[in-house]
Amino acid sequence: MASTPHHWDVEDDVFWDSTGKSIANRNLWISIPNLLCGFSVWLYWGMIAKTMQRLHFANEDLFNFTFRNAGQPYDEAGYRALLFTLPAVAGLAGATLRIPNSFMIAICGGRNVKFMTTVMLIIPALLAGIALQDPNTPFSMFIVLAALSGVGGGAFASSMSNISFFFPKRMQGLALGLNAGLGNAGVSVMQFLIPWAITFGMFGGIGGDPQEFLVEGQTQQIWIQNAAMVWVPIMTVLGILAWVLMNNLPQHDCGPAPVAIGKYLWLEGIGFLGSAVGIGMLVFVPLPIPELVRIFVVLVVAVVVTLLAMRYMTPRTIQGPLQKQFAIFKNKHNWVMTWLYVMTFGSFIGYSNAFPKLMDDVFVTPTNGLITSKYIWIGAAVGALIRPLGGWLSDKLGGARVTQWDTWIMVGATILAGYFVSLAGKSETPEKYFIPFLITFVVLFATTGIGNGSTFRMIPIIFSKEQAGPVLGWTSAIAAYGAYLIPKIFATQIQNGTPEYALYGFAVYYASCLAVNWWFYARPNAEIKC
Repeated sequence: MASTPHHWDVEDDVFWDSTGKSIANRNLWISIPNLLCGFSVWLYWGMIAKTMQRLHFANEDLFNFTFRNAGQPYDEAGYRALLFTLPAVAGLAGATLRIPNSFMIAICGGRNVKFMTTVMLIIPALLAGIALQDPNTPFSMFIVLAALSGVGGGAFASSMSNISFFFPKRMQGLALGLNAGLGNAGVSVMQFLIPWAITFGMFGGIGGDPQEFLVEGQTQQIWIQNAAMVWVPIMTVLGILAWVLMNNLPQHDCGPAPVAIGKYLWLEGIGFLGSAVGIGMLVFVPLPIPELVRIFVVLVVAVVVTLLAMRYMTPRTIQGPLQKQFAIFKNKHNWVMTWLYVMTFGSFIGYSNAFPKLMDDVFVTPTNGLITSKYIWIGAAVGALIRPLGGWLSDKLGGARVTQWDTWIMVGATILAGYFVSLAGKSETPEKYFIPFLITFVVLFATTGIGNGSTFRMIPIIFSKEQAGPVLGWTSAIAAYGAYLIPKIFATQIQNGTPEYALYGFAVYYASCLAVNWWFYARPNAEIKC
């Protein structure tokens, strides 16, 4: 097990070259695959829902959910909308869990948090693999498992906060870009791996039987359970590596490992409390307000409940360090950067979560034979892998300038994507608009990736070393609600037959970010130049 260094000052060039660099790089390169798997388990519900839908439409007896529908099967539009609930629940839980994860490193230690996160992700992956073997498993069970997989979403906040302590400011753009970008690549890796993993019984007899359905008179088999189970052995190895080779840092008051793990479980439990309240309102509590308004009310309630629980339900040993970090809420730039980061990371993670089903819902018909699984992974891969470029460009040109130009392209690409969706919806051959839509959306994914890097690079410049870590975690927490908001907004508009309206609405929000970034950071007389 790697020991905690007695001294840590990466701004000291002598210390960095002699000691700090090797430790920092080792922690970074173990953090990345752990974070990659966290993203994979968090967001595989979009792929699972897509596969469930494919199986059900081929054989109505498979995954024939009647959840909250008076015991009756759903019609086609209702079923499509229902399945968006699973990625939305995972997104809501993951984003809410990021709130305690934002403050967790200084309290629990980086190695302890990374190890426990990976261990806790093994549980829902294994249970989901078992549940998916039975197409009669109640939909409510999948809601619970989607919520548990939110641990992977929460991990991003603690992971980014942790890595920010290991590198000097001059290198944080690239280091955070690599951790986030290659970690985010878990979405694309998952979307590429799952269509292959479900085609054969990779776990033999212990992996369960396949689901069978007919296609043009021929029986086909899918092991949908492999979408979850394939991650279990991978994460087992990565959890061991995190425990053995990663480090806690001396400036973090985490205490002995058992005490630190206890703190971690307590804070994670608070995150699950906020998640449970939000999910309960989303799924079980009808409110006499428009659906789009209710989506945002659920988000606000989940955030408020989690913050209040952290404030009033934490032991005294946690309260001291927590209160110091809560000082970020008095800094207006914390709220400004939250608004901007929702645009970049919130869009990336939300589109990644909704993209697999959105393509099927808009462009696939029973007769056109379009196979979207060949293309699903491209957008997320581009967005994730280009993120370090955004950090690197910001190191050279300034984060605010890169963010400003990037946002202009986001606005245009979103409007154009909405236009192609509109054309497809009115056409009897929607597949002819698929490639133009795909190219436009890949450009949109690329801009979210570059913007991820540029906005994250702005934070260490704007904030002090003590506040930068918590702000990195907090902004990523709120931005992660994109994984909840975007699938729910698409589901609402798909039910109304106007999915393009969702994209037009996102473009309006991006335009507001243009004004905010220009006023605070990019104009000639800006309050802070970054």
